[in-house]
Amino acid sequence: MAFGGKKKTDPIDIAERQRLREQKEIEQEFLRSITTLRDIIAPSSLEIQASYFRLGTRYARTLYVYGYPRQIYTGWLSPIINIDEVIDVSMFIYPVESQVVLNNLRKKVGQLEASISLNSEKGKVRDPALEAAIQDAEELRDQLQVGAERFFRFGLYITIYGESLDELQFVQHKIETILGQQLVFSKVASSQMEQGLNATVPQMSDQLQIRHNMNTGALSTSFPFTSADLTQDTGILYGVNMHNNGLVIFDRFTLENANMVVFAKSGAGKSFTVKLEALRSMMLGSEVIIIDPENEYQRLCEAVGGSYIKLSLGSETRINPFDLPRVIENEEAEDALRANLITLHGLLRLMMGGAQMAANGISLPALNPIEESDLDQALIDTYARAGITGDPLTHNSPPPTINDLYETLLHMPGTGPQLAQRLRKYTTGTFAGIFSQQSNVDINNQMIVFNIRDLEDELRPVAMYIVLSHIWNKTRSDQRKRLLIVDEAWQLMKYDDSANFLFSLAKRARKYFLGLTTITQDVEDFMGSKMGRAIVANASLQLLLKQSTSAVDVLAEVFKLTEEERKRLSQFPVGQGLFFAGQNHVHIQIIASQTETSLITTNPQQVQQLQALYQQQGSQPSPFANNVLPEQNSPAADFNDVQL
Repeated sequence: MAFGGKKKTDPIDIAERQRLREQKEIEQEFLRSITTLRDIIAPSSLEIQASYFRLGTRYARTLYVYGYPRQIYTGWLSPIINIDEVIDVSMFIYPVESQVVLNNLRKKVGQLEASISLNSEKGKVRDPALEAAIQDAEELRDQLQVGAERFFRFGLYITIYGESLDELQFVQHKIETILGQQLVFSKVASSQMEQGLNATVPQMSDQLQIRHNMNTGALSTSFPFTSADLTQDTGILYGVNMHNNGLVIFDRFTLENANMVVFAKSGAGKSFTVKLEALRSMMLGSEVIIIDPENEYQRLCEAVGGSYIKLSLGSETRINPFDLPRVIENEEAEDALRANLITLHGLLRLMMGGAQMAANGISLPALNPIEESDLDQALIDTYARAGITGDPLTHNSPPPTINDLYETLLHMPGTGPQLAQRLRKYTTGTFAGIFSQQSNVDINNQMIVFNIRDLEDELRPVAMYIVLSHIWNKTRSDQRKRLLIVDEAWQLMKYDDSANFLFSLAKRARKYFLGLTTITQDVEDFMGSKMGRAIVANASLQLLLKQSTSAVDVLAEVFKLTEEERKRLSQFPVGQGLFFAGQNHVHIQIIASQTETSLITTNPQQVQQLQALYQQQGSQPSPFANNVLPEQNSPAADFNDVQL
């Protein structure tokens, strides 16, 4: 035991302390080397100037909105949201107690009315601005009082970016131009760039505090997610999305059905658009069948090597409406015969006076119940005399014709002879030949066009009905991706039987891989028909091009258009319109290459310009001379956009 001496240090304690010291140094060094999230997202440097700030190497500037028009429309912010520039947009919305606003409005209305009274006493001319302000204030008071509206303070800030000050100025000009076109005014947050940056980064700090009074209705128009993008990985190019300059690439067969309706006034570009879609669809392997009432598709058909079938009383083309479809799998032969009998009932009602009665505004059926019964028996007997019954083995026999039905009716008791007399003009009378002989039409081609321009007006709806029936039989027996285009469909919608047949086609097309395209310029008559509205309801795609003023209200009600869309619908330039696909719709510009335009345009001025262009090129023959596509290595084949 030692007294007054130093305690001897334990070597083990010295080693432990040394180990702990080294461990702590290692941990500190490790912590110093860790990169935090702030280090990742922060710029390398931040420089604040009076009119801009600089984040690393990029320049930026914040603008605030300070003025709005008296009325503002839904989607006014969409061009800013979809602009092809790097921007940050922030919105700050502050609710205000309704009672506070009502008290302030009451004081404001009193001041305005006092100003009007003073001006009147002094003999001054009335001030429209004061009167409008009183009207707006009173309307807002009424809405707030009953709880239909609420009141808010709204702040809108936009930060733009550029690689240089010149680029920053260019982007600023674009933003101010877009806003200024809608009477929305903005300013640069001069000397407040740091506050502007803090207001647009996601930290909810409104340091600029530039706010505007808005009620619920006005505030809802600034909802930012109002535009739709209709670009898919597959499909064809329909045009350019005018909201964001993106491409509208879409495959109509990906929707619940592939039907489409096109509404436009004459000269708005509806036929151009449909022909362009048909041409591009063929490139992806689709077959295209067209009913052409105005001879607009001949050049396109011949250029792609299609079959052009001209129907007229003087042509050699024959289509027998009694042709039976080939029996497909899982379908009874008797069902195929019965379905064709039902189709023939509608056709014969149209042929025996339905067209004339509908044209005269008479809604009574063309045939009474006794005549319907006799006609049904006559059809069954006519097929039986040709050796065709419910037995599938008999369906390979040559089908009967209208001439055979005429003979059956003529020699049967009851109303048969009277019905035969009404049918005689199609057998031995004026309209004999075209639909009273065996078919000689072959529609095994990728594009088939049925031209009915030279048919008489009374025969045209009958011809469209028979052609559609013939196409439908082919579609059912040979299923593949097809487009059926019915131009000037309003001619079919005038008659109940043909309208019902077209509606049935629209409902059942999806099951047979068929997309029905219905085109019309007579919107009021088409939408005034119950079947017309049903056809629109069964179309997943709709295209509304420029409309007449009288048609705008009808379409606005059916398609639930906004006020801005309603206003634009009658003012669209040629080739622009609203494109609906499912639940989305966009403002679209239809564009075509020079080659495509040369094949599908019917504009005389445009045809002359293209002819002159080909003549100047000299070495390349004109596609108008022999209906051939230009060589791929020729200047005419370059896809320079040619607007309608």
